[in-house]
Amino acid sequence: MNRIMKRVALASIAAGAIGVAAAAGLAAAQSSKPDPKMSFFITSVGSGKGGDLGGLAGADAHCESLAKAVGAGGKGWKAYLSATPSTNARDRIGKGPWFNAKGVQVASSIDDLHSANNKLSKENSLTEKGTVVNGRGDTPNTHDIMTGSTSDGRLARPMPVPPPANAPAGTAPGPAPQNMTCNNWTSSGPNMTAVGHHDRQGGGADATSWNAAHNSRSCSQPDLVATGGNGLYYCFATK
Repeated sequence: MNRIMKRVALASIAAGAIGVAAAAGLAAAQSSKPDPKMSFFITSVGSGKGGDLGGLAGADAHCESLAKAVGAGGKGWKAYLSATPSTNARDRIGKGPWFNAKGVQVASSIDDLHSANNKLSKENSLTEKGTVVNGRGDTPNTHDIMTGSTSDGRLARPMPVPPPANAPAGTAPGPAPQNMTCNNWTSSGPNMTAVGHHDRQGGGADATSWNAAHNSRSCSQPDLVATGGNGLYYCFATK
């Protein structure tokens, strides 16, 4: 009888442990879900092919897929990307307001988003999972976010490539790239894109800009990684 009772007791303990583990797993899953208001995030992963996102349509579909995976699909997700000949990122993303995965409002409108009053920062510019993206000082640094845009959210125009800092005096700039949008987000080749710093710090012509800090070395995944990125971009809900 004692043996039987011991077995029953052990079975009860095991069942209780399984129940606690299941409850903990459910709580963890629930805590990882974004706030229902989420309407803005940085992609937790890129295409893996640098600036080749499958065009704007492919970039938008990736935004939707990532949002859907955390229960936030169906909000008209759009990638914050400009494209030639005349597509401006700011015209693609609705009117706002926009909230991150924690429910924090990062901007109230298009004008607010492109002003000094927005609340974009390393702490607030989260992924769809609510995680912080590595910034300057982290290993690896992945703060370069592709946009192909100017600071006011319009299509970045190609400019001659300045000579390296250690170039002899009088070295002429290199030729301007074909465009600043990785050939409208279909190329992982030698073209360029404008990138922003989600953590609002670093180097470049406008180091604190979230959408137009500097130009990438190229559109290849290795070059984006080497200069502080990972082929990530911003997604906004339009509904």
